[in-house]
Amino acid sequence: MTDTILYSDLSAYYDLMCADIDYLAQSNTAHRLQHIFGNQGKNLLDLGCGTGPHIRHFIDLGYHCQGLDLNQAMLDIAQRRCPEAQFSRQNMCDFTISESVDVISCFLYSIHYSGSIDNLKSCILSAYKALKPDGMLCFNAVDKNKIDNNSFTRHSAEQDGSQFIFSSRWYYCGKGEQQYLKLSIQKTTQNTQQLWQDEHTMVAVSFAELQNLLSPYFEVHIFEHDYEKLLPWNGQSGNALFVCTKQ
Repeated sequence: MTDTILYSDLSAYYDLMCADIDYLAQSNTAHRLQHIFGNQGKNLLDLGCGTGPHIRHFIDLGYHCQGLDLNQAMLDIAQRRCPEAQFSRQNMCDFTISESVDVISCFLYSIHYSGSIDNLKSCILSAYKALKPDGMLCFNAVDKNKIDNNSFTRHSAEQDGSQFIFSSRWYYCGKGEQQYLKLSIQKTTQNTQQLWQDEHTMVAVSFAELQNLLSPYFEVHIFEHDYEKLLPWNGQSGNALFVCTKQ
């Protein structure tokens, strides 16, 4: 089953799959960072917006929002959730917008969906071109050299009489520019089980490599992956928040 088919088929369950994510905390953190490192503007673009939960919170914070994603089923849900926003089906590695924005966000490690270093470079350049002077690019990332292939996350949820178990983990073989996001979704309805398993090709990059890719265009700040308090990255943890101000 391909990536697009899985996400299209399960778009109605996507919010359940991400039920343990604190979208409000992430959006509030980006808002705070925009006041510290950005230009304080209120025009925002969310890359890989999915069903639009981040955009909903940004709108409530007073932002004028756009979102883009490759999956139309996700975008349809996002448009219903955020009728005030504008959405477009585009690849974040090669996108265009009619007017530049003040903030570009890309959470849930979606920057890795670039898939390759060349595509990641194109994504960074597209974001740079789309930002106003002193605009801010904010995203989270995982360092390929710090991935534990045996570590995984799992949570359960219930919807319309069905029980779901969602699990995911990163996998990196130790060389090359591709890592993988492995997903498993189990649905049980009246003792009948359905199981989806998929593997998404993601770009593998170290934080040092990522900073080198960003530095020609941005002033780069790296923080611990903590949405409650802003702490400089300690150089050891494998997840981090990147805050990039357009030069």
